Amino acid sequence: MKNIILRAIAPAALVLTLGACGRGEPVTNEAANGHAEEEGHAEEGVVALTQQQIAEAGIEVVRPTVGGVAGAIEVSATIEGDPQGVQVASAAIGGRLVTLTKNLGQPVGRGDVLAVIESREAASLNGQIEAARARLGLAQSQLRREQRLFAERVSPEQDLIAARTTATEANIALRLAQQQLAATGGGGGAFNRVTVRSPISGQVIARSATLGQTIAADAELFRVANLSKVTVAMSLLPADAGRVQPGAQVEVTGPGRRQAARVTFVSPVLDETTRLVPVIAGLDNGGGTWRVGETVNASVIVPSGSDKTIAVPSAAVQMIEDKPHLFVRTATGFKAVPVTLGRRNGGQVIVASGLSGSERIASTNSFTLKAELGKGEAEHED
Repeated sequence: MKNIILRAIAPAALVLTLGACGRGEPVTNEAANGHAEEEGHAEEGVVALTQQQIAEAGIEVVRPTVGGVAGAIEVSATIEGDPQGVQVASAAIGGRLVTLTKNLGQPVGRGDVLAVIESREAASLNGQIEAARARLGLAQSQLRREQRLFAERVSPEQDLIAARTTATEANIALRLAQQQLAATGGGGGAFNRVTVRSPISGQVIARSATLGQTIAADAELFRVANLSKVTVAMSLLPADAGRVQPGAQVEVTGPGRRQAARVTFVSPVLDETTRLVPVIAGLDNGGGTWRVGETVNASVIVPSGSDKTIAVPSAAVQMIEDKPHLFVRTATGFKAVPVTLGRRNGGQVIVASGLSGSERIASTNSFTLKAELGKGEAEHED
């Protein structure tokens, strides 16, 4: 009779035990007995699983990374031209365009003629040069005559001094007239013409001039760019910018392209509009890989140093009741722990608070724990 009673009780105990496992509770006599006494006493946010169940569910358990993970600050950036590599070729004096030698996209060297302007002002400047040259010639001739007469003791020394002063003044006037013409780009092949020359070597990226057009002084005719070097413009949070120094490496990526750059400038002043810190990196563009104005991804590499930043795989984070949680390994399974998250670094995310860094957490397939937790809570409500 006693054996019959034991055989009748055993299946009931097994059912209770399996039921506990279905709700994520450990398979123990204590759990089974506690469940039989009262179902509502399970600890909130806990999913109880054995090591075998964890393995069968494919749940990967990892430790958070402490320090060193924040070695890459990922931001969106813009390719810009080197401020020294884009210059304007303009007309120093007004006139009519009679020659245009370059078009969009064509390469130019420094000093190459881009345009020729026909101008009455240029004719006036050339006339001043010729007049100054004639006065200088006359003054030099007079000086030679006075030097000869003084040597023959025919003319007094004061006449020689006066002649020498006149020749010096004439020479100064000629050089001044020549410099005025040179400042306008003089030397267009005719008395009334001046040239517009390229200020740098590079490529014509803009042309606003039309042949035969009458232009005003200082009008922009061409824009020349040397894009062998470009810059990467970024905006960082002040906390991130404080960890970036000039010389830091930046990995720039675009569709089908990847290249290293170096930080050249970290602004000491926040941008008034965005309240972010402007950061500039220099990027070699000798092969014409990058285009000014395009948006790229930039990863700023920073040393970990004494950084104690805690980071976890993005797959480990689960949203429970619209709040981020991590499932921390316990002796009997996992416990959902609320955390505060920071920025993302590729496949990882910074944990600002909620972890000490010594825990073991569920990473891959942690979503199954969230589902099991939701099922357990639903059964508890029922």
